[in-house]
Amino acid sequence: MSLAPPAVDARLRRARAAVATCFFLNAVFYAGLVPRLPEVKAHLGLSSTALGAALAALPLGALLAGLSSAALIRRFGSGRVASVGLVLLGATVWTVSVAPHWLGLAAALLVVGALDAVVDVAQNAHGLRVQRLYQRSILNAFHGVWSIGAVAGGLLGSAAAGLGVPLVAHLGASALLFGAVALVVSRAVLPGRDEPETVDGVPAAGLPPERPRRRAAVPALAVLGVLATCGAVVEDAGSSWSALYLRTELGAGAAVAGLGFVALSVAMTVGRLTGDRVVDRFGQRRVARAGGALTAAGTGLALALPSVPTTLAGFALAGLGVATLVPAVYQAADELPGLRHGTGLTVINWLLRIGFLVSPPLIGAVADATSLRVALVAVVLAGLGTLLLGRSLPGRRTAGS
Repeated sequence: MSLAPPAVDARLRRARAAVATCFFLNAVFYAGLVPRLPEVKAHLGLSSTALGAALAALPLGALLAGLSSAALIRRFGSGRVASVGLVLLGATVWTVSVAPHWLGLAAALLVVGALDAVVDVAQNAHGLRVQRLYQRSILNAFHGVWSIGAVAGGLLGSAAAGLGVPLVAHLGASALLFGAVALVVSRAVLPGRDEPETVDGVPAAGLPPERPRRRAAVPALAVLGVLATCGAVVEDAGSSWSALYLRTELGAGAAVAGLGFVALSVAMTVGRLTGDRVVDRFGQRRVARAGGALTAAGTGLALALPSVPTTLAGFALAGLGVATLVPAVYQAADELPGLRHGTGLTVINWLLRIGFLVSPPLIGAVADATSLRVALVAVVLAGLGTLLLGRSLPGRRTAGS
């Protein structure tokens, strides 16, 4: 007989709200800049190639700084790193508006990417810390809030552009307003270390290192890294290639072509906001494998019977299928035996960003050699990979386990 979860006190509820706010702010800051990138391009007189090269500094900065996240979390605590990092992130996004040339823009985006990676790991680490105290799944909802923040930031940026608000004023107001919110949130995060001070009455610092278990964690991290990359392939297909596929290969109009990304994003957001109850009932393993099957079947059907309706349905099923995948991988990595909290999470976040960096040129190369329809078979393969490797995730847990 499973035990009921403990009563949740006000302090823990405040911490949960604080983590959700961090996820929202993390998405809002950069999403607000995206609709105004054409203005940045025009102001600096950049070619499309030059702008693309500057934007490549984002994942580069994330890869350079990502592995430092675990050390920062152990030194300062995940809640503090997330909230302070958000203040710095907002200020750095503002520097894009005053960049005097290409090099300044690339440098600003490099730091934005670095801070985003650190904040991403820290907010997930703190979310997992709060989740452990709740003794039930809540991490998926945090990622759903991130998706809502991305939409909100994009709408704010579009509105500011439409109203002719100067970029420096728009991003400055965003940095001040949302930075102040991040500082307020810092008072509600859980204090102290993420690691327990004692284990069975023994000081944690005095425990012998678990080297055999650490060595065993390496292949587990590799499997989880591939599993996370499967999710990256699906997400990138929706964001980078869905509109082009609908427009060039299915003859959809400009307005309809954008609905592929909308279908995937809306389905993913709904899946994340509702996924915690499903995960609590069936376990990460069954949910991930079922999602992989749904992704492969939905996308496979859309590619086998190409039309606008089947394609939109396929992207929606793919978004729903991978909605809880990355949060599940994060949790599994953070709980690997022999690793401190935050270490496995940092490594997986870093590997996930490599997946997002490699996926677009890989699919593009296959599309150039064959067709985009053939290249999008990668989404089907990602779904099948999730179905196969999802068995590495934990099964259903009782409240007392």
